[in-house]
Amino acid sequence: MSRIGKLPVTIPQGVTVTINKNSVVVKGPKGELSRDFPPEIELKQEDGQVLVSRSSNQRTHRAKHGLVRALLNNMVVGVSEGFKRDLFIEGVGYRAGMQGDNLELNVGYSHPVIFEPPEGISFAVDKSGRELAVSGIDKEVVGEIAARIRRTRPPEPYKGKGIRYVGERVRRKAGKAGKA
Repeated sequence: MSRIGKLPVTIPQGVTVTINKNSVVVKGPKGELSRDFPPEIELKQEDGQVLVSRSSNQRTHRAKHGLVRALLNNMVVGVSEGFKRDLFIEGVGYRAGMQGDNLELNVGYSHPVIFEPPEGISFAVDKSGRELAVSGIDKEVVGEIAARIRRTRPPEPYKGKGIRYVGERVRRKAGKAGKA
């Protein structure tokens, strides 16, 4: 039995979960998410919890059991609390700013790089322009947008310049040995 799959998903106060065969709609104070799940995974709602079970013990069914439970839990957490991914910009002259709702990055290119937020995603930049946050209700989309922002200028190993996640360690290299 899947260790993650057998755990029940608790539904917090103010969140409603609607299960219709293999599609689930989760509504909460921050918004609404819906997703279709594979038909071999069964979902049951009982007294403030959603239980996830599989129809057989086949390898593909066992693999999807924990995945479906984790996706459902992420939906519930997203509509109740939301998700946030923090990034840090390192480098002389590198900074971020807001241009309306859009994120503007100046990271060493001849032009600023502009990111338009997709629906349900918001950006926040601190006063120094070196720390930025991507937040939203869908964990998958928040992570993907943060990865796209980091991909514009990933941290390089010699000086450490670039965009990194907060808490990310960048392995540094020594550089040329003949430098005197």
